[in-house]
Amino acid sequence: MSYPPPQGGYPGYGGHSPQPGYQQPPPGQYPPQAYPPQQAYGAPPPQGPPQGPPQGYGQPQAYPPQGQYGQPPQPHGYPPQPPPQGYPQQHQQPYGAPSHSPYPQQQQPYGAPPPQGQFPPQGQYPPQQHGQYPPQPGQYPPQQHQQPPYGGPSAPYGAPPPQPYGAPPTMPTPPSPGYDPNQVAHVDMSGAADALRKAMKGFGTDESTLIRVLAHMTPQEIPALKQTYSQRHHRSLESDVENECSGYFEFALLAILRGPLQQDVWCINNALKGAGTKEALLDDILVGRSNADIRAIKTAYQQKYRRSLEADVKADLSAKTERMYLMILAASRQEESAPVLPQAVDADVMELHRATEAKTGTEQLTVCSILTNRSDGQIRAIAQAYEHKYRRALESVIRSEFAGHMEDALVRMVRTGADKAMRDAISLDECMKGPGTKDERLTQRVTAVHWDRQHAAQVKGAYKHRFGKDLISRIKGETSGDYERILVAMLE
Repeated sequence: MSYPPPQGGYPGYGGHSPQPGYQQPPPGQYPPQAYPPQQAYGAPPPQGPPQGPPQGYGQPQAYPPQGQYGQPPQPHGYPPQPPPQGYPQQHQQPYGAPSHSPYPQQQQPYGAPPPQGQFPPQGQYPPQQHGQYPPQPGQYPPQQHQQPPYGGPSAPYGAPPPQPYGAPPTMPTPPSPGYDPNQVAHVDMSGAADALRKAMKGFGTDESTLIRVLAHMTPQEIPALKQTYSQRHHRSLESDVENECSGYFEFALLAILRGPLQQDVWCINNALKGAGTKEALLDDILVGRSNADIRAIKTAYQQKYRRSLEADVKADLSAKTERMYLMILAASRQEESAPVLPQAVDADVMELHRATEAKTGTEQLTVCSILTNRSDGQIRAIAQAYEHKYRRALESVIRSEFAGHMEDALVRMVRTGADKAMRDAISLDECMKGPGTKDERLTQRVTAVHWDRQHAAQVKGAYKHRFGKDLISRIKGETSGDYERILVAMLE
């Protein structure tokens, strides 16, 4: 399914003018806007200045200036947190990443052509990736693929392409906020801790104070808040919430207090324990995550349950579904700083077609191997190129060739690369459509979205565009009481 760009932007969410439609290229010529022009082999590249200084980790890229739409208020009035140590600074977005959006900092709709003006002028060297500078005069252009030595082992299809000889390593994507133990807010939480204790002390509970204090806590503030609460009142904040609250209101507050990493670990254990497996919950937590986040989740799971996550997945799943999740847990995706190479994209497109539509029967593990090893930017380029080449959306191909849990996981991978905000908007709507509301899943997904204020704004814009309704109004219509108020507060 494609997500066509809206006409005139999204009301109430700002935006840019929609991009022109995909023009048909001359016969035998690939569309010029898909990839930058390639120089002749062996020709020395022209000179170009090195890339500008990188943005620091934790700084949003290409967001509107201070005071314009899309800049969320700092929770509790605290100043922005300094970047954690030990991770590389983030540079400009990798080649192939979207730059224009109808809602704030939104990825390009799935299936739409790449935006114009993104590539260098004719004759200039393509943008370098994270600290890689243009070659000096007289040098050959860096080779995109290195052949393995004669007689040496070859990597299986779908594995990440080898690094060019002499090229600097790709920069790893840093963990998400809350997934690095060094990301701790150095702020005074005594006021918030005292307010929470007062709200739960004695007869009755002041639910409004609990919502006001907890709904907009950042991932870095949660550990500091719990530690301060314990030190000042000699009590466990989570235990007090469990004793004073109930139902899905309690469920939502505990999801906040665990923080994003421990909530992921709790959800995975919940998905695997007991009879049957909740694959949809596994998909929410594991599919489309960065290598750093997957490693953090595996480490935290091992520390909490004294068991390997891979071992528990093997014990609970079987056959090709098990192998797909083990590919995800291998944390071997290409980093987002890795370049999107036209030759590699074309090869993946042809291999995906050969493994699905071009034959009777589907080579399921080939498709899994490609999609679990590619970065979001590469998957976005693959999906666009596949639809252009074969006139069919990659998501539609997956839906026709797969079924059940593997279909759902692969579709989520494609949607993650194409448009994360639209992916989450659709996932939230799935919790509310039809008879009854899937409250536990809705609470989990709202909590996961709310940790990133910029992303939450994008999801609300995507929901409005896709379903013609306001997301908060829809949630109000499906929930009630303190449970409704905490979900709404997280998204406001």
